[in-house]
Amino acid sequence: MKEVILDTETTGLSVRDGHRIVEIGCIEIDNLIPTQNKFHCYLNPERKVSEKALEVHGYTDEFLSTQKKFSEVVDEFLNFIENKRLVIHNAEFDLSHLNHELVLLGMKKLNIENTVDTLALARDKFPGSPVSLDALCKRYRVDNSNRTQHTALIDCDLLAKVYINLLDQKEPTLSFENEENLETIINSNNTNQYYKKIIKPTEEELKLHKNYLKNNLKKNFFN
Repeated sequence: MKEVILDTETTGLSVRDGHRIVEIGCIEIDNLIPTQNKFHCYLNPERKVSEKALEVHGYTDEFLSTQKKFSEVVDEFLNFIENKRLVIHNAEFDLSHLNHELVLLGMKKLNIENTVDTLALARDKFPGSPVSLDALCKRYRVDNSNRTQHTALIDCDLLAKVYINLLDQKEPTLSFENEENLETIINSNNTNQYYKKIIKPTEEELKLHKNYLKNNLKKNFFN
């Protein structure tokens, strides 16, 4: 199943105060394995960035004023996420800003029912414990040393690894590889590989295993 790890950066916290999106990052995963498909853009919010937001992501008004507007990338963005489940940390925040942008263009809102909120997953799994992205990276030994500031693609990459852990799909200290994605992983120069390699037994191995069960086990529950 294809999913999209999604993150946004904004000019401030609340759409009620007129805050807008300044960055969108998306990483596609297929059965929990990252593909090469990504969507990323900086956006001109057509308003000033708040001081607190500037401290978080570091995108200045001058830099953002030269970027495309949301209306110029919306079709490409919607095509990228179409028919894919969204995976977002604190989905309410990102979806409120994305839907605000869509409403401004007279377009249909995104459906929250097709979204996995990893913040909610973490709260259910670790009640009373810190569940920020940094805290979850620390818990699962995911290297977040490059996260000196919040940027959408870096956060997506970290969240993809945290998400796999939240679903109990790996041992935290092991590295697995999916055979079909081996070349992609090798070429990514990524030292934090969190993917599974499935090794199928040969016909000869299955035959030997069956003979072993038949000849060596007094009680065989496997046949």
